[in-house]
Amino acid sequence: MAPAFSKGRGNKRPSSTSYTSTVTTLVFVALCVFGVWMVASNSMVSSPKRATITTHTAIDNTEEELLESVTNTNNNNNDNSDESSDQPVNNNQDDSSDGITKSEESESNENGSSDNNNSDDGALLSSTQSEASSESNENGSSDNDNNNQIKASQKDEENQEQTMESQNNNVDTGGGESQEQSSLGNDEQENEKQLREDKGENDDSTEEAEKKRKKASKKEEAKGDDDNNNDLEWHLCNVTAGFDFIPCLDNEKYLKYSHRKHYEHRERHCPEDAPTCLVPLPNGYKEHIPWPSSRDKIWYHNIPHTKLAEVKGHQNWVKLTGEFLTFPGGGTQFIHGALHYIDFLQKAEAGIAWGKHTRVILDVGCGVGSFGGYLFERDVIAMSFAPKDEHEAQVQFALERGIPALSAVMGTQRLQFPGRVFDLVHCARCRVPWHEDGGLLLLELNRVLRPGGFFVWSATPVYQTLKEDVEIWKQMSALTKAMCWELVTIKNDTLNQVGAAFFRKPVSNECYEQREENEPPMCKDDDDPNAAWYVPLQACLHKLPGEKSERGAEWPEAWPERLHKAPYWLSDSQVGIFGKPLPQDFVEEDQRWKDVIDELSNNGVSWSNIRNVMDMRAVYGGFAAALRDLQLWVFNVVNIDSPDTLPIIYERGLIGIYHDWCESFSTYPRTYDLLHADQLFSKLKNRCKLAPVIVEVDRIVRPGGSLVVRDESNAISEVESLLKSLHWEVTLSKDQEGVLFAKKGYWRPTSFVSLF
Repeated sequence: MAPAFSKGRGNKRPSSTSYTSTVTTLVFVALCVFGVWMVASNSMVSSPKRATITTHTAIDNTEEELLESVTNTNNNNNDNSDESSDQPVNNNQDDSSDGITKSEESESNENGSSDNNNSDDGALLSSTQSEASSESNENGSSDNDNNNQIKASQKDEENQEQTMESQNNNVDTGGGESQEQSSLGNDEQENEKQLREDKGENDDSTEEAEKKRKKASKKEEAKGDDDNNNDLEWHLCNVTAGFDFIPCLDNEKYLKYSHRKHYEHRERHCPEDAPTCLVPLPNGYKEHIPWPSSRDKIWYHNIPHTKLAEVKGHQNWVKLTGEFLTFPGGGTQFIHGALHYIDFLQKAEAGIAWGKHTRVILDVGCGVGSFGGYLFERDVIAMSFAPKDEHEAQVQFALERGIPALSAVMGTQRLQFPGRVFDLVHCARCRVPWHEDGGLLLLELNRVLRPGGFFVWSATPVYQTLKEDVEIWKQMSALTKAMCWELVTIKNDTLNQVGAAFFRKPVSNECYEQREENEPPMCKDDDDPNAAWYVPLQACLHKLPGEKSERGAEWPEAWPERLHKAPYWLSDSQVGIFGKPLPQDFVEEDQRWKDVIDELSNNGVSWSNIRNVMDMRAVYGGFAAALRDLQLWVFNVVNIDSPDTLPIIYERGLIGIYHDWCESFSTYPRTYDLLHADQLFSKLKNRCKLAPVIVEVDRIVRPGGSLVVRDESNAISEVESLLKSLHWEVTLSKDQEGVLFAKKGYWRPTSFVSLF
């Protein structure tokens, strides 16, 4: 080794014994220093992967320093050599690191670009992220110390050392790892602060700054939405359904490949992107005929369909009479009029007690809605439904007449109603195969029927003796017995020459527990009977309430007392939506709407033209209850992301449904006179764009109909902008902040756009 060193460096000074001794001593000291440094360096490095990189760097640089130290000894004295080797430890690396850290911390705070600050809620930060941030801080500190010790002393190596330093610290000059950059060169206090922020332990000032940032972001987002809305160009929907278009039921893309065995093609299948095109008006459309005249006739040009008049006219469903479609009040099972049939059912089973004991019913396969239309005379409200099928526009006829109805089918999914809410379920030749698939569809009726409620079945198997009818009756008898339904009576209507069977659902679990066979089986304990939004049907029986304090254990108060009385099963221990004990919450919401009739009257709502009303975000049904004395009905919509108050609404003797307004509603175009939206749109903005929702409002509301919005100012502003672009007449309340009144006109664009 000596000759090599001599050969390498001997051209600068002659060799001597003293010189050799001095060099030997220096090398020995350097090796000792190197050994001590290596031990200290290894003990400071926590990450195995990082340690490998750092150690290799240290070795490479140490060899160069040793050689450089020997060279400097030949040219200088020992003191100068020591000063030269000590000098880099205190200066440039710390200054450089501090400069990077401070500038990047400032940029991160100003722009909100830090990974930690990007989180909406620091407390939601996962432990993995926190640990990663903590490890990043520790590695950054140890790397700073290592780099301070290994920095080269010569100026011509500074660029190379800076490159190596950048690699060791994983510095991305493009800002790709700003969190790790911000940790370099921090002292202990800064590291602790960073760790607290990573774990969600932000101080008050940080939280306040984050709130301001979020508020500013929402304002910018709302402004952006307004700008986008101003750029909207409206077109008419070019679809096969034309002016009868229901987006989630007329999804042509799905219908091409849909299954039909269990009527899946009649169920909801919404387009991936909610439509923003408008539905055209039928040629010759006129303002609808007001109630009660509308029950008997409507304008033909409003619903220009004649097929039902051709095939069902002899059963008095509907007839074409000049420019009107007229409705004699008949049906397949009640050719001589619905009112006679309604009274027949009452006489057959006195326990029904229309308008007292029985207030809310479900009419399956309703046709044009005459049964429900005439039940209003008995103070009963029927939730009628039928599919959009070959019975052309039957539900649209019902709604145009001013009768509650919905386009729906009993297929593979639950109906969008809670469990145990209907006082009675009615089926008059509704063409539903109740006895098939293990009673799957009849078990769905059992889910929504109130304990002790009636199922009234008027169909040929009840009163005819054809072989097929006899076999169906045999299967139905066995199925209903297994479900613990009691066959109360069978009565015949001699005028209409039909019969009806009356089944009653049990009020306790005693019969279920005593069955010899568990078929149909009991539903699992975690199967919520109220879950109904896109929930597959289950062939099972839900247990009935076991405690008197449970909903369904007792029958509601008689109508109309039940309308304003808090249900017995609301407990003071439960907190309501408005923050008070639930019974008190119920009463106060009821009081909130007591003056709503005068309020809307003073803002241009003409009640003589209002029949079909929808509360788009109902709570306890107080808005609907306030309108009870008017000649109208209200469909209460409980949003799927809201607390489930729909059972309370039904307990009051009102009707409603679950829905998500980010999707289209299952109704025909031009079917409602008034839509009421209380605090709806501001909540929807967090989940979907408002433009398609307003387009859906435009689809549902009749020309001349109204929309009332109560909401936050930014939501009101966006809704106002959208409605004006659709040529609605819009006014803001002078008496209340955040209340908008709008009236739809007859304007339609002239261009079309293909949707599918």
